[in-house]
Amino acid sequence: MGIVARQSIKGTIATYIGVAVGIVTTFFIQTKALQPEQIGLIDVMLQCALLFSGLAQLGTNSSAMRYYPFFKDEKHRDHGFFGWTLLVPLIGFTIFLMAFFTFKPLIVRFFSKDSGMFGEYVNFVIPLAFFMLYISVFETNSNLLLRIVLPKFIREVGLRVGTLAIYLLYFYKVIDFDGVVVSFCVLYGLANLINVVYLLTLKRVSFKIERNYIDPKLKRDFLFYTLFMITAALAGNIIPMLSKFFLAGIMGFRLAGVFTIATNIAAVIEMPYRSLGAISQPHISQAMAKQDTETANVLCKNVALHQFMVGSFVFFLVWINIDFLFDLLPNGDIYRLGKWAVLILSLGRLIYSSFGVAITVISYSKYYYYSLIFTILLATVSVLMNRWLVPILDINGAALAGVLSYFVYYVLLLTFIKWKIGVMPFSRKLFPVAAIVLVLFGLNWLWTIALTPWFANLFEKPISGLAIDAAMKSVIFLVLGITVLYKMKITASVNDLVDKVLGLRKINVKKT
Repeated sequence: MGIVARQSIKGTIATYIGVAVGIVTTFFIQTKALQPEQIGLIDVMLQCALLFSGLAQLGTNSSAMRYYPFFKDEKHRDHGFFGWTLLVPLIGFTIFLMAFFTFKPLIVRFFSKDSGMFGEYVNFVIPLAFFMLYISVFETNSNLLLRIVLPKFIREVGLRVGTLAIYLLYFYKVIDFDGVVVSFCVLYGLANLINVVYLLTLKRVSFKIERNYIDPKLKRDFLFYTLFMITAALAGNIIPMLSKFFLAGIMGFRLAGVFTIATNIAAVIEMPYRSLGAISQPHISQAMAKQDTETANVLCKNVALHQFMVGSFVFFLVWINIDFLFDLLPNGDIYRLGKWAVLILSLGRLIYSSFGVAITVISYSKYYYYSLIFTILLATVSVLMNRWLVPILDINGAALAGVLSYFVYYVLLLTFIKWKIGVMPFSRKLFPVAAIVLVLFGLNWLWTIALTPWFANLFEKPISGLAIDAAMKSVIFLVLGITVLYKMKITASVNDLVDKVLGLRKINVKKT
C-alpha cells in the first residue's frame, strides 16, 4: 500500500504505545486513586463532551473526506479548504451551545441516581467539547494530507500520558477532584495547540477562504450533504454512548465506573482499526469519487481481513488472561463484576472494527443519504434494547444491548452496500482466521484445566505463579497462531512481515 502501509504501521505503533500507557493509567492508577463513582462521573462527562463535539461538527469530518478531492491543489494551498473546516464546526458549536443550556436541566435529571454529583460539574462539558471538536478537525486535516502519525500520537499517547499525570497529582493530593476536572480541560486545550502548529508546519493549509472557488452546484451539494450529516449525527453520535448513559442514569455512577473499566479493556481490540481505518479513508473516498468500486472493494476487504485478524488475536489474549487481570487490579474484586461485560463488549468491538469500513463506503458513495435510515434504525434498536436489558441485567444488559444493536445494523448495512454499490468487506479468508482462534480457545481450555492450577501452587503467593502462567500461554498460543497463519498463506502482508522479522527476505535477496 506504500504510504498507506507506512503511515498505518507508524500510527498503530503510536496507538499501542498509548495502549501501554492507558493500561497503566486505567487499570493501575485510576482504579487505585479514584472511587468507582468518580471514574463513572469523569467518563460520562468525557462521553457527553464527545457527543456534543460530534454533533457540533455538522458532518465536517465526513464532508472534508468527501469534498477534499475537489479542492486538492498543493500550489494554491487547497483553495482555503482548511478555513472551511474551521468555520463550519464553529457555527455548529454555537448552535449546540445554545441547545446545551436550553436542555441542561433535562440532561441533569436524566442522571437521576446521582444528579447532584453530575450537576456540580456539568458546565465543564463545554470547554471539553470545544477542544475535542477541534482535535478531531485538525486530525482529519492531517489525515487528508496523509500525515496522520503526529496527531495520532497526540491522541493516543499524549492525552493518555497527560491523564496519567492528572491521576497521579490527585493520588498524591497535589490537586483535589475539582482540579482533576479542570486539568482535563487544560490537557485537551494543549493537544489542540500542538495539532494546529503541526498543521501549519506542513505549509499546505490556509485560513483564507476562497468563496469564489466553490461553484453553485458544489455549494448546493455540500449544503445538502451537511444538513443530512447533522441529522445522521443526532442518532449516530449518541449510539456508542447510550449503554453507558442508561446505566449511569438508572443504576448510578458506581456501576457506570465498573462498566467504564470493562469498556476500556474491550477497547484494546479496535485499536488497530483506528490507524488502518483512518489512513484508508482518503483512498476509499477517492475511489468512490471516481466510481472505482473495484479498488474500493479490494481496500475494504483488506482492511476488514487485517483488522479481524489482529482483533481476533487481541480478543483471544484479553479473554484468556481476564481473571489474572482482575487479580492484578487495585480493588479488582469491585471491577470483576464487569467480567462478562468484557466478553460481550469485546465481541461487539470485533464486529465494529472488522466491518466498520462499510460506513466509510456508504458515506462517500452517491447513496450516502441511505445511511440515515440505518442510523435511525440502529438508534431505535439501541434505545429499546437498553431500556429492556439494563434494568434486568445491569452491566451485562448494557453490554448486550450494544452488541445486539450493532449486529442487526451491520447485517442490514453490509447487505445494502453489496446490493447497491457492489462492495463487500466480508471475504472467505475470515473463516480460517476464525477457525484458528477457536482452536486456540480450545487449547487454552485444556491448558487452564491441566496447567494453571499447577502454576498457581508454584509459589507461596498464587499471583506469582499465575503471572508466569499468563505470560507462557500468551506467548506460546500467539506464536502458534501466527505460525499457522503463515503456513496457510492467508495474507501476503502477514507472510512478508514474518519474513522481514525473521530475516528471511534478506537471506533470499542475498541468494539471488
